[in-house]
Amino acid sequence: MIPNHVAIILDGNGRWAKGKGKPRTYGHKVGAENVEKITRIASNLGIKYLTLYAFSTENWSRPNAEVSTLMVLFEKYIKKCIKDGKENNMRIWFIGDRSGFSQSLRESMERAERETACYDGFNLILALNYGGRDEMVRAMKKMYKDIEDGKIAEDEITEDLYSSYLDTAGIPYPDLLIRTSGEQRLSNFLLWQLAYSEFYFTNVPWPEFDENELRKALEAFEKRDRRFGGLKEE
Repeated sequence: MIPNHVAIILDGNGRWAKGKGKPRTYGHKVGAENVEKITRIASNLGIKYLTLYAFSTENWSRPNAEVSTLMVLFEKYIKKCIKDGKENNMRIWFIGDRSGFSQSLRESMERAERETACYDGFNLILALNYGGRDEMVRAMKKMYKDIEDGKIAEDEITEDLYSSYLDTAGIPYPDLLIRTSGEQRLSNFLLWQLAYSEFYFTNVPWPEFDENELRKALEAFEKRDRRFGGLKEE
């Protein structure tokens, strides 16, 4: 069974480049190229939603040159996404706090979402300046304001209502989380949404994560007994 929604923590770009005697920025460039490849492969395999953790709220602490390279790569890739979306019936979503980005990058993100909103063949969700705790705090602030404004009452608050205030509103929760490059932690990624997801960890760094590695993750997922409250998923 192919999972409906796969989320991936893209890890290992810098270490992979360093191992080859190259700067970390080289790893990010190759990693960005791999995003295009895996997105296409995921769509061909029948996955409907793919969420990629590309830049966390903590990543701003990296060297300025590395962050600057990432910003250039993001803007270049997003502009290409608009064309790819139109050609491949692909909708683009962004999650995370956009306020820290340049106006140019924010405008590119808004354009990509606006111009691909009509497509329903495949959904690519890019997590940029994203942190799970930050997302939940921002959601609480928006909910609190609506309570103050009388739009909702305290006794109306449910899990579903709270979910509607998250960045991922309208997107189904991930069935499978994949993390590359050997680390086995969530690193503040989709803390609310991954409550019942299956996890798959691989030592393969993101630049080397290919179709064969994705298929391994999907095969591992297929062998899992999905249980909710002690009941197996049918």
